[in-house]
Amino acid sequence: MAESVAKYQRYEEYRNSGVEWLGQVPTHWGTKPLKYLCTYNDEVLPDSTSKELELEYVDIGSVSSTEGITNTENMVFENAPSRAKRIVQDGDVIISTVRTYLEAIAPINNPPENMIVSTGFAVIRPNEYLYKGYAAYCLRAKGFIKEVVSLSVGVSYPAINATDLVSINIPSLPFNEQTQIANFLDHETAQIDTLIEKQQTLIQLLKEKRQAVISHAVTKGLNPDAPMKESGVEWLGEVPEHWKVAKLKFYTNQIVDGAHFTPTYTDKGIPFLRVTDIHNDSIDMNSIKYIPRHEHEALIKRCNPQKGDLLLSKNGTIGIPKVIDWEWEFSIFVSLCLIKFKETLTSHYAEYFFKSHEIKEQISGLVKQSTVINLHLDKIQNFWFAIPPVSEQHETVNVLNTKIEKFDGLIGKAEKAIQLMQERRTALISAAVTGKIDVRGWVAPE
Repeated sequence: MAESVAKYQRYEEYRNSGVEWLGQVPTHWGTKPLKYLCTYNDEVLPDSTSKELELEYVDIGSVSSTEGITNTENMVFENAPSRAKRIVQDGDVIISTVRTYLEAIAPINNPPENMIVSTGFAVIRPNEYLYKGYAAYCLRAKGFIKEVVSLSVGVSYPAINATDLVSINIPSLPFNEQTQIANFLDHETAQIDTLIEKQQTLIQLLKEKRQAVISHAVTKGLNPDAPMKESGVEWLGEVPEHWKVAKLKFYTNQIVDGAHFTPTYTDKGIPFLRVTDIHNDSIDMNSIKYIPRHEHEALIKRCNPQKGDLLLSKNGTIGIPKVIDWEWEFSIFVSLCLIKFKETLTSHYAEYFFKSHEIKEQISGLVKQSTVINLHLDKIQNFWFAIPPVSEQHETVNVLNTKIEKFDGLIGKAEKAIQLMQERRTALISAAVTGKIDVRGWVAPE
């Protein structure tokens, strides 16, 4: 993203910092191990803490280097996890010392008095030589994060000691210059964040519109002038007069779920799909498990998925439909069910119907009535469907395919714009805190 910082002026002279992640720095800058510019892990809750003390707890999974602290949990000390110990204050920066690849780093800004973070964090507290605003950006720079990750030990659970963490070299520069860099980044990143937020709002609106288009097409039809009738089903309301309203079981040849046992996973064999393998209507080939052929052959005697059938998730993330549009053989787990349709209901139309707002609401209502997050087969076969003639089903699918493709294209453009802005944000922070751009003369626009 060099073009994103090219418009800014560079310092007149540079020298080699001797620190790999910093590279060239302005000649009047130095470098120091972080430990000389801060204290760390200064305060923890004592064991004598009152059991009734209310905490606002921050765990590693609730922290992101790009979004900061995204969630906190309210609890009393008695019920808090044993790792809920580290005390933080305004100006601190928390850096995860475990699972460092997650990049769980965030500044602490005006926290409530009872905020406590996990002992999985190192709490960095800038001293009089390190401006807190500069530290907030510097310790989230990509180069610094890479240093933390590279010094971590362990494969599945990489971790770094706090003493090794604070031994990492960072820039040492005049305090007033640190302040200027932080002010510059506050302004510029706020503008970028505003643009990102607008794109996120656009994506949400596009998704809602896409959902509305699907729902209207499969419950009201494509012809706005078609005579309507009461469906007799509360959540369906009126449907075109010439449509049929019936339970799904009358339009299917088979509704059956997958294996009710955990099979033997192998490095090679027959693909074995689970609900976690279906993402946004596509199959994640990287996560697929494989089973021996003899187990597959035993399973397909009962449940034999073929091209044109419909898969529907019934456990976990419930109600995701996916028409089988491939020809390779596979088996499915109990988290998925297989639906084979009669000629009077096409699988692609049924797929859109399962995506409609109305049936999603129905599925949600059924799940809420149960303590087990599971959509039983008897519930699925008794879903009410509004079914037009087959020729109209094909027409509806073709029209929806065209419209959904346009919506997905617009959503994709917005997502790409967000990605580019996030990359620009990251590049700008790294450039400013490492001295690749000179912002000493920058003045905030009125």
